[in-house]
Amino acid sequence: MWTADEIALLCYEHYGIRLPKKGKPEPNHEWTLLAAVVKIQCPADQDCDTPDKPAQVTKEVVSMGTGTKCIGQSKMRKSGDILNDSHAEVIARRSFQRYLLHQLQLAATLKEDSIFVPGTQKGLWKLRRDLIFVFFSSHTPCGDASIIPMLEFEDQPCCPVIRDWASNSSVEASSNLEAPGNERKCEDPDNPVTKKMRLEPVTAAGEVTNGAAHHQSFGKQESGPVSPGINSCNLTVEGLAAVTRIAPGSAKVIDVYRTGAKCVPGEAGDSGKPGAAFHQVGLLRVKPGRGDRTRSMSCSDKMARWNVLGCQGALLMHFLEEPIYLSAVVIGKCPYSQEAMQRALTGRCQNVSALPKGFGVQELKILQSDLLFEQSRCAVQAKRADSPGRLVPCGAAISWSAVPQQPLDVTANGFPQGTTKKTIGSLQARSQISKVELFRSFQKLLSRIARDKWPDSLRVQKLDTYQDYKEAASSYQEAWSTLRKQAFGSWIRNPPDYHQFK
Repeated sequence: MWTADEIALLCYEHYGIRLPKKGKPEPNHEWTLLAAVVKIQCPADQDCDTPDKPAQVTKEVVSMGTGTKCIGQSKMRKSGDILNDSHAEVIARRSFQRYLLHQLQLAATLKEDSIFVPGTQKGLWKLRRDLIFVFFSSHTPCGDASIIPMLEFEDQPCCPVIRDWASNSSVEASSNLEAPGNERKCEDPDNPVTKKMRLEPVTAAGEVTNGAAHHQSFGKQESGPVSPGINSCNLTVEGLAAVTRIAPGSAKVIDVYRTGAKCVPGEAGDSGKPGAAFHQVGLLRVKPGRGDRTRSMSCSDKMARWNVLGCQGALLMHFLEEPIYLSAVVIGKCPYSQEAMQRALTGRCQNVSALPKGFGVQELKILQSDLLFEQSRCAVQAKRADSPGRLVPCGAAISWSAVPQQPLDVTANGFPQGTTKKTIGSLQARSQISKVELFRSFQKLLSRIARDKWPDSLRVQKLDTYQDYKEAASSYQEAWSTLRKQAFGSWIRNPPDYHQFK
């Protein structure tokens, strides 16, 4: 029906053809990350949720995002006009929300075909049964999903923990230390200790659903026999100590791929010890900032939340009979662990129960493609060879949505590219996917629907601010409260005064 490679190729082609040069990395000098949502339409008599079943399907990219940056908490604004988190996955999801708003508008005004059909309750809509959505990311999401065992025969893309800050337990425990940069990276690729990552093709695409053993790591296994059942990707970090003591001649886990995301206050911290014990797994993490702490949760955490609450957010839940869930996540070629992905995206929430009607922990399919994103860090590093200057992350983020008006949005530091200090606060200094602009689109949708056709949740009380409308989505808020109580109790939430704009 569809494969991980087909999804990856579709996204790479869309990036190359539909997105202009503006906002893309400078060749041989910059890299970025890519994420997208792909709509898959199946024949009416086929199960759309089975990727390996032969059937003719239609695939379309409906949202796309690039980016590697976050803003620090000191730069956050109460007017909702800045993007706090510009990691590719978050940009793609916010772009997807913009697409969903447009599709709801089409459905509500009956102008043309929409992905939504009327639900059973007044004013509510539901997704057509012949459609599913697949999420693509060119790299594993930052945070828990990126903590991956590394075997002794693998080249290290990041240098061993030798810096003073790594062994300073008092600083680490205080949670005040940030990574050296706010970009997603392991270590400085120009550091002489860092070894160049291999990019040879692997023999099989790791298309494995939940519970299946992972069979692909990054690069070929070149030396040393591997014990049965042991590879770089099917071990929990808690079990690493036992594995490192296996008999000589077998592969040892000597380290883990690092994530720059820091444990949130209230969670047990990383040990910071050299080697495989550096990280604790399964914890909530916050994205690092450059000296200015962020309040943005890691992409692993956010994607785990979407798998319970849906991708639509609180506002759109007013119009939906059930959440909009992702059916599958596809990851491009990169350091990868099936077990780490399952742990991070589904495992941490698997015991959550007593959710409101329509909500549930989804059986998310997690697959890996064998296709490398040409503007990823490792691909650019391999191409540039001995080019002068450092390889750095691209400072811009690109948002694209399948909407008729202004589908493209390029930002830097949370504002549209080219914004000056003088223009901040004006309408032209707002991203199309900022909170305030998505709220404005939501209000525009409301204005086009007769009040007597509004859903009950919007008619029972007078609502004014962004916060009011979010809180009035009672089933969503109940589900979110249940998820926090049972799994994500340390989740960092922004104070209500950051949501009081109109």
